Amino acid sequence: MVLAMASIEVVNLTKSYDSFVAVRGISFSVAPGEVLGLVGPNGAGKTTTLRAMAGVHRPTDGYVRICGKDIVEEPVEAKQQLAFFPDEPRLFDYLTVEEHLQFIAGIYKVPGDRAHIDPLLEEMELTDKRAAIPSELSRGMKQKLMIACGFLHQPSVLIFDEPLTGLDPLGIRRMKESIVRRSKEGAAVILSSHLLHLVEELCDTVAIIRAGALIAHEKIDDLKWKIAQGKSELSLEEAFLRITADPQ
Repeated sequence: MVLAMASIEVVNLTKSYDSFVAVRGISFSVAPGEVLGLVGPNGAGKTTTLRAMAGVHRPTDGYVRICGKDIVEEPVEAKQQLAFFPDEPRLFDYLTVEEHLQFIAGIYKVPGDRAHIDPLLEEMELTDKRAAIPSELSRGMKQKLMIACGFLHQPSVLIFDEPLTGLDPLGIRRMKESIVRRSKEGAAVILSSHLLHLVEELCDTVAIIRAGALIAHEKIDDLKWKIAQGKSELSLEEAFLRITADPQ
């Protein structure tokens, strides 16, 4: 059932490539302030789902609404409300760190002055790299720059595909703090990761995809209790392994 006040609504989402069906009629919603973990085995359809939600792929059937705006029918309005963070940073080769943020500010028509950019550079530990171009940055720093660009227009919806790739332990801690802070401020967050301990730590609910189909969508504690039948304590990882191994 789709929540009336959801920031993210995914209804009967299907994505096919010729005869191959990558995503099969998935439906779920994410409310403001909620963090949903989207997990599944390799090849389950997670990234295809995320890209369809972000407007990168056009759904074959079904629809996605971002803050009430259809991602296909009203793409500009919908994308103004979201930030999508793919697993591989995509940056401009010859723009500096600061120029990236100024460019994104211009696209979204938000202030691009140092009063708005400096706090993000500090949050992402990029202040000393503001004049660097991407080839001078580590993989983790590129990830931080991509995320800083996404945060700049203060989107209502955040969609992360493996957000901690390339980050060192301190960077991981600060990134988790950044995600939690924005969810507490009201952003609806989807986080896809193979790091199930991260999902368990940060997420309120979990959606599990297998072979393109949604096989579970529940509060994490409720899912663990159901899988264990109330007889033992399970981690999300243990629950995930049991439910994805079950042929049903």
